[in-house]
Amino acid sequence: MRPDSPTMAAPAESLRRRKTGYSDPEPESPPAPGRGPAGSPAHLHTGTFWLTRIVLLKALAFVYFVAFLVAFHQNKQLIGDRGLLPCRVFLKNFQQYFQDRTSWEVFSYMPTILWLMDWSDMNSNLDLLALLGLGISSFVLITGCANMLLMAALWGLYMSLVNVGHVWYSFGWESQLLETGFLGIFLCPLWTLSRLPQHTPTSRIVLWGFRWLIFRIMLGAGLIKIRGDRCWRDLTCMDFHYELPWWEVGVPRPQRHRTVSLLWPFPRAQPTHVSSPSMQEGRRG
Repeated sequence: MRPDSPTMAAPAESLRRRKTGYSDPEPESPPAPGRGPAGSPAHLHTGTFWLTRIVLLKALAFVYFVAFLVAFHQNKQLIGDRGLLPCRVFLKNFQQYFQDRTSWEVFSYMPTILWLMDWSDMNSNLDLLALLGLGISSFVLITGCANMLLMAALWGLYMSLVNVGHVWYSFGWESQLLETGFLGIFLCPLWTLSRLPQHTPTSRIVLWGFRWLIFRIMLGAGLIKIRGDRCWRDLTCMDFHYELPWWEVGVPRPQRHRTVSLLWPFPRAQPTHVSSPSMQEGRRG
């Protein structure tokens, strides 16, 4: 048999491969189900807004924590049994005004958990609501885990305080927190407690709800300046910002007018920037 025949070439080629450590490349295995080509879980891909959900929930939990902490320290003095405007008196007056209505109708006019509690010690009731809110918001803030039940509980507890808070809870940021908290309920799965729930992707409808909320807040902040006070139209608002004369502050009047002219148009232009395609691409997690 000739040494250069095909039957001898195959063993020689195999011997050379073993000596050099060469082996045939193995075919690439297909990605596992639920994972992308890079091996990362499918729900962590770009465009799924998984990081957006974590940031929003933690930020919302932090605001809730501060709100309930303030309520725990101040509500007894403001709306407690011996407060400036006791909420027990407010509830009794409200109940007397709607005495010909059913209990459900009264609750629908002013929903608050305090209707279901004993009014003999309202200070304890207010502290209980605040402490429950502190506990739930702390859990969400530390772990980053939340579901619809926890977020709905935070929203219901805070709404119970706002509805009996009289003038102390009549500011714009109270309603903004409630509206933001209501949207936050639908960012989460119903039962699962996980930072990255695999079977509950971030809702695009809820994200557009947050964008619409930001749009209205920023647009309203700009328009209220025109309607609320003439100093914004006259560019003289910074004249009242400093309590000292301009020669003691060191800010001349023309410079203060330029500052106002730069400040008040910004909230009106910001909403269009929030909804722009470039911002939508930049916010994707």
